[in-house]
Amino acid sequence: MKTKNQYIIYTLFLLLLMNTVFCQNWQLVWQDEFTNTISSDWVFETGNDGWGNNELQNYRRENATVENGNLVITAKKEAIGGSNYTSARMKTYGKKSWKYGKMEARIAMPSFQGIWPAFWMLGDNIYDPNVGWPKCGEIDIMEHVNAGNQIFGTIHWDHNGYVSYGGNTSINDITAFHTYTVEWDENSIKWFIDGAKFHEVNIANGVNSTNEFHQNYFILLNLAVGGNWPGFTIDNNRFPAKMLVDYVRVYQKTTSQPSVLIQAENYSAMNGIQTEPTTDINGGLNVGYADRGDWMAYNAINFPSSGNYLVEYRVASAVNGAKISSDLNAGTIPLGTVNIPNTGGWQNWQTVSQSVNVNSGTYNFGIFIQNSGVNINWIKITKMNSKTDSTVVNDKIEAPLSVYPNPTDSILFFTKEMSQSKVNVVDMKGQIKEYKVEDNSIDVTDLEKGIYQIAIEENQVKTNIRFIKK
Repeated sequence: MKTKNQYIIYTLFLLLLMNTVFCQNWQLVWQDEFTNTISSDWVFETGNDGWGNNELQNYRRENATVENGNLVITAKKEAIGGSNYTSARMKTYGKKSWKYGKMEARIAMPSFQGIWPAFWMLGDNIYDPNVGWPKCGEIDIMEHVNAGNQIFGTIHWDHNGYVSYGGNTSINDITAFHTYTVEWDENSIKWFIDGAKFHEVNIANGVNSTNEFHQNYFILLNLAVGGNWPGFTIDNNRFPAKMLVDYVRVYQKTTSQPSVLIQAENYSAMNGIQTEPTTDINGGLNVGYADRGDWMAYNAINFPSSGNYLVEYRVASAVNGAKISSDLNAGTIPLGTVNIPNTGGWQNWQTVSQSVNVNSGTYNFGIFIQNSGVNINWIKITKMNSKTDSTVVNDKIEAPLSVYPNPTDSILFFTKEMSQSKVNVVDMKGQIKEYKVEDNSIDVTDLEKGIYQIAIEENQVKTNIRFIKK
């Protein structure tokens, strides 16, 4: 039998395992998933004028394609337009640009003598004849030159003449997919690879003439051949060379609320649950082998104020029809049921969510397995009370409506109960198709790959939800 002091120590240990996060959230504001087309937000630059670096390629629109859900920029050894090589360079100039944000792309790239892939940004005013480069500023999110395993992150600007400041790091298997990111705000620019920071620069208050990094920037992707940096010795045996981009995403900060992150394996009590190592981000263990009727409980979860909360579950499943429910204080306060999508494997992880309304207080939080077939890695609980996190309807705060999994190849679930029985799905050409909501979901298996909008009107509030059919 545990003594009172043992219970106190055990409870404190559990609380230490739950990370309370006080930070600003990144909200997705733009993306190109390259599902089956290249977004019209990209503009292609063409020609062979050296691009300020004495590069050897002729940029052509034809060298950028979409294959198997990836953008593919192909550099070729071919003589066209006075150049011996061709490739592609694309930008969001005139279509999309941002002041501050988190910009990231998942990229696999070639690595050999003479090749130069890049994911980068330029200030919107570069084409102003009174500004130009480098006064417009440049943020190189990722550059790689020649062979080897080094990645560079750099800024270029004007400080009584051209200056630059950069960092670099080495990674294993540079030709495999990695996620390249910058987090940029009014104080700093930080560089990350696969979530690990490797470089940072201070731009607070325009220190060292960095005022140009406090304006809008657009994104570029390109694959150069030769030039001042990689040099002019080219390994011609390595062509055609391909730079693959899984996605490009842009996030901007929203006012955050305190969050509690609960590792699923850190339950205080359970029935029928087992754990196993997970391949999900940050590793650790996940809960698995959960059959109908099994459950987990987590003691002393604090809800600091009354109102709506977003409860997110990191899940994986290889079956259809799995379902969980959550509650407080051993089922005395039910929070609702969440449908679990078939994610394609027991270690293929997705995040699903539900919105709940809870009175302030400290509760025991529970998860009950309604239908078998789900692994759970973590649970995250976040207060929702800012304009970016909620919608006001008739003076009542309602959680935002969204869908999951997104992208999907079949079933889309809604994050809150849908009262109407039908919704409209609109494609990029404006064509409308009506779907019936069943079990709080719609089946979009019949749609072709692409980007769609779900158009919903409920309680005189119109909502458009973007999703991707893969």
